[in-house]
Amino acid sequence: MTSHRLRNYKSYLPGTLFILPAFVLFAIFIFVPLIYGFVMSFTDYGGFNVAPNFIGLDNYTKLLQDDYFLISLKNNFIYTLLFVPLTMLLALLAAIALNHVLHLRKYLRMAFYFPYITSMVSIAIAWGLLFNPVSGPINYILKAVGIANPPEWLMSSKWALVAIILVAVWKSFGYYMIILLAGIQGIPEHLYEAAELDGANKFQQFLYVTLPSLSPTLFMVLVLTIINSFQVFDLVSVMTDGGPGRSTNVLVFRIYQEAFVNYRMGYAAAMSTVLFLIIMVISLIQFRLEKKWVTY
Repeated sequence: MTSHRLRNYKSYLPGTLFILPAFVLFAIFIFVPLIYGFVMSFTDYGGFNVAPNFIGLDNYTKLLQDDYFLISLKNNFIYTLLFVPLTMLLALLAAIALNHVLHLRKYLRMAFYFPYITSMVSIAIAWGLLFNPVSGPINYILKAVGIANPPEWLMSSKWALVAIILVAVWKSFGYYMIILLAGIQGIPEHLYEAAELDGANKFQQFLYVTLPSLSPTLFMVLVLTIINSFQVFDLVSVMTDGGPGRSTNVLVFRIYQEAFVNYRMGYAAAMSTVLFLIIMVISLIQFRLEKKWVTY
């Protein structure tokens, strides 16, 4: 019995050694800071080597009365509700289109994916110039097609968040398109042949063959886009700095302001913990609902 157990341990050893470096890095850069941030959220730590004082749940009770935090939370949910469906729809349509354009697929795939690997700061600066309400080409085109009073975009509290969402969708959809395209190409061809023999047209084939077969990939993309939507920071920081007013202030940007502008590290840690819980709850709900619409 002892020798049998020893052989089992030896069989696990190579795999354990392979994952050990990744596990150590995960512990150092993810798990330990996560625990440290959670502990810090119960203190009034302000940085600069000042000893933190334990204040219990004071930071969390302040959050419920902090209008700035609640506005940031509201803006983030609006961002998520618009960014996620727009990105998924555009990525799916692009993936379906590329799947039928064989001779141009390589070049179009690269063109759609290129914005995703481009520096976010560079993109934010470029789009900031494009959205300029006075000299920007976007409003020039809108006026040329007959829109007398186009939006002021980044200078308007009504349109600034919309402009950021449009840029984020444009930058991100190519990455998710690649994932969905791989999923579409993995669907067995005989399923389409069988559906065609049964008299299904192209739309019915998409509805009853493509979507069910692609549902695991769509679910993964849904999870990734929602998590991504709660981590938006660069575009807001460069394009609007949270303004005009508080119209584009989102959770991560608010955490940054509290931690590195106001130097209230403990309060920022409490916000980070709330953000972590929001993402975790949404992810758990998604995985609970997965069995109702994902077909394996």
